[in-house]
Amino acid sequence: MAATCQFDHLVLGAHTLAQGAAFVESLLGVKPQSGGKHIAMGTHNMLLRLGAKSYLEVIAIDPDAVAPQRPRWFGLDNAAMRTALIAQPRLLTWVVRSDDIEATVQNCPLAPGAIHRMSRGKFSWRITIPGDGELIGDGLIPGVIQWDGAAHPADKLDDRGCELVRLEGLHPSPASIAPALAALGLDQTISLAAAKHSGLIATLRSLRGICNITS
Repeated sequence: MAATCQFDHLVLGAHTLAQGAAFVESLLGVKPQSGGKHIAMGTHNMLLRLGAKSYLEVIAIDPDAVAPQRPRWFGLDNAAMRTALIAQPRLLTWVVRSDDIEATVQNCPLAPGAIHRMSRGKFSWRITIPGDGELIGDGLIPGVIQWDGAAHPADKLDDRGCELVRLEGLHPSPASIAPALAALGLDQTISLAAAKHSGLIATLRSLRGICNITS
């Protein structure tokens, strides 16, 4: 049986948090709220609520943090990615929530990475991170997270009228990643289409209307 997961959050990479927050505000008309620091990864974030148990995460390398002894998550140590983020923030990937992360990882045809314990302030969780820190399937295959306890970051965020309308994935060979998404119970959560280059498109609704955030 497929391990059913639920959409949890989008991951928007930025060169700096200030740059990322300004980018989001320019598109949606609202500024993300302060998040916190990921000590183990040398990153920090800001968050924007997209609905119950869902949000947009703006993440950047924390210039004041000690560099981790391993590659940072979401491809943030990739030289080409760093150069791209200087020019403009971009959608890196997405993360889905599981109630049994071990079973979910075991049942996924494309390994989403080892399970790591993480924390930020009062929140703690387990999440999959590839050993090389790179994105899986160019970001179309999501990371898997299991939050400790009932608390979720979106519960503490203001409702600023933003929500995820649609998530689309572009890939030269959609059939190569479709089984992994189906195994996670996500074939109805993201639509796939063939394209020359891989890409992720999140369509969001805000008080300003509809807009796309892309990779």
